[in-house]
Amino acid sequence: MSASCHAAAARAPVAAFAGRRAAAANRASGGKVARAIAAPAAPSPRRAVIVAASASAAGKGAPADADVARAPRPEYVPSRIDDPNYVRVFDTTLRDGEQSPGALATESRFVPPASRSRVLSFDPNHEPAGAVDRRPTPRSRDDDTTRRSLPPRPRATDSQRAPPPRRPVPTPGATLTSSEKLDIARNLAKLGVDIIEAGFPIASPDDLEAVRNIAKIVGNERFEDGYVPVICGLSRANKKDIDASWEGVRHAIRPRIHTFIATSKIHMESKLRKTPDEVVQIAVDAVKYARSLGCDDVEFSPEDAGRSDPKFLHRILTAVVDAGATTLNIPDTVGVCLPEEFGTLIAGIKENVPGEYVISTHCQNDLGLSTANSLAGVANGARQVECTINGIGERAGNASLEEVAMAIWLRGQDKTAIYGAFTGINPVYIYPCSKMVKDFSGMSVQPHKAIVGANAFAHESGIHQDGMLKNKKTYEIIAPETIGYFRGEDSVGVVMGKHSGRHALSSKLKQLGYPLEGDALDEMFNRFKLVAEQKTGGVDDDEIIALVTCEGSQFAGDVDKSASWKLEDVQVVCGTMGLPTATVKMCGPDGMSRVRSEVGSGPVDATYKAIDGIVAAGKVELVEYSVNAVVEGIESLAETRVRVRPMDSVAMKAKSSGEMEARTFTASGADTDIVVASARAYVAATNRMIGFMREKAAAAAKEAEAEKKEAEEAKEAVAK
Repeated sequence: MSASCHAAAARAPVAAFAGRRAAAANRASGGKVARAIAAPAAPSPRRAVIVAASASAAGKGAPADADVARAPRPEYVPSRIDDPNYVRVFDTTLRDGEQSPGALATESRFVPPASRSRVLSFDPNHEPAGAVDRRPTPRSRDDDTTRRSLPPRPRATDSQRAPPPRRPVPTPGATLTSSEKLDIARNLAKLGVDIIEAGFPIASPDDLEAVRNIAKIVGNERFEDGYVPVICGLSRANKKDIDASWEGVRHAIRPRIHTFIATSKIHMESKLRKTPDEVVQIAVDAVKYARSLGCDDVEFSPEDAGRSDPKFLHRILTAVVDAGATTLNIPDTVGVCLPEEFGTLIAGIKENVPGEYVISTHCQNDLGLSTANSLAGVANGARQVECTINGIGERAGNASLEEVAMAIWLRGQDKTAIYGAFTGINPVYIYPCSKMVKDFSGMSVQPHKAIVGANAFAHESGIHQDGMLKNKKTYEIIAPETIGYFRGEDSVGVVMGKHSGRHALSSKLKQLGYPLEGDALDEMFNRFKLVAEQKTGGVDDDEIIALVTCEGSQFAGDVDKSASWKLEDVQVVCGTMGLPTATVKMCGPDGMSRVRSEVGSGPVDATYKAIDGIVAAGKVELVEYSVNAVVEGIESLAETRVRVRPMDSVAMKAKSSGEMEARTFTASGADTDIVVASARAYVAATNRMIGFMREKAAAAAKEAEAEKKEAEEAKEAVAK
């Protein structure tokens, strides 16, 4: 990704429009259901600046970053928080995201034929960017769940409709590319999280490089108010892991090492096969070693603390605080605790573990109590909460950042609820971050998900609609604009259709949170006109969003433009009277157009074979293919999502368990023609894959060159 693309991604919050039922209510009311900010009466001074920022944006679309009044926060000190009511937000989306299993996919699914092999050569010419290393060297050494299914085929000759839906199939978690991780980290910084856990550096060289890149760039970008996020790396309690973690994060202004070891009886006996005394010694040695590297910010987690003996917890936590730990993170690893139990656990640690440290919570959602347990921890003295965007994570997921943050925002000043707690989160970036994580990871957000679900601000009940028309506060405790979800397109009377001009589209995109200029706007306008001319009822906001976020745009995850292929034309012939045939025309990285025809088991299969033949991207397997109608109706835009997997050892990655698995690359495409949408998605996914492979080849070449130089220097030294 180029620096200019990074800057554009950082400038533009990716706020999307859903909630079409609310929009319908707004149309029926003549625009009355459009703007009011439903903040609680008499907001606190800490929250007032945030309300003011979102209120100023109401009716104008997403605000510019410079217009957002950032939330105040105390000066960062690793082992203490000077304001006793301030709660740090520790985001672990980038680490937990790749451990998150895929949701059950109920979309129409295409089962691909056997993998098709091609040969691909790479020109490793990528030079990774990075900030100057100002730190000492260590001492030794990847769509919402289906809203609607596609409409039924109106006639037998309509051969370009998707295959019929099949029963739900579990889909794997997606791999985030390095550039996508960097984009997410930058948006987390705008959101205002205190700590970004950038990854698990020991897992693979790619994970280490991604953490290092985030530390060099995001970890060195100060905001005008002086804020810069802490960049954290996770490690097990051993020197090799800790060395890798420090190597990844040491380039940041504020680096942190997070180390952990299990402390419950079942884990110590069955997994670690260690005695309690041995576990304590391992934990102490790990913390001391981390501090000896020059890291003055060390977090320790007793894994499965929720099922650990409280007395043993107090013992090991006291020992690691004495060894230099500055944050004690208490994980309910299997999500078994009830809020009262977890609150008691936190209160007991605060009472029985002496020293200066910050108590943190890390709650899993196996029983659906992760948010409640996190808030119970805050109410009992925890002053850091670990969470993820959209609640993604292992098994049932983690505590949801948007739920925890907005609960504290809304109820923190209630002395009977959370005792005056507040965070440094800037809520207007919540929805853009949620949309970005959903699009990049391919992890669906359920429609009724609190805060960011498609139905969170939708009102269908007649009684509710009546109340909303009279006063929005009757059924909305939080205004959608507060979290960066901007609705009310009818308030300016713009209906997007084939007669809409470039200025109207630009205004609409800005209102939806997708500001485009120059060539990017021209390209989007051309695609919009092609779609608008084929639809009789105008182009819905959801369809505009689908167009702007698909096929490698700046809002869909950038790729190396020098390695990008562009789809120019697709023509298919299919039906019951012959072999499905596809002819594809593409423009390559060298600017030359190429054409290829192939036959297949269906129009999509033939199209993908033609694309494979042109691109020649080695052994590639199509792992998943799904298609959704963006809105209701036979003329709906189709949004297609694909996941591809390169069958090459260079694209393998190590899981935290040590096992190897192939990386997958996800992309989406949108068009009124399903075959064209499918082709766009496949080309975008292939471009991401090629970009990753080029980066890998470049990194390997650079490492080989460094080793060669080192060997030559050693040889010269021996000769002297």
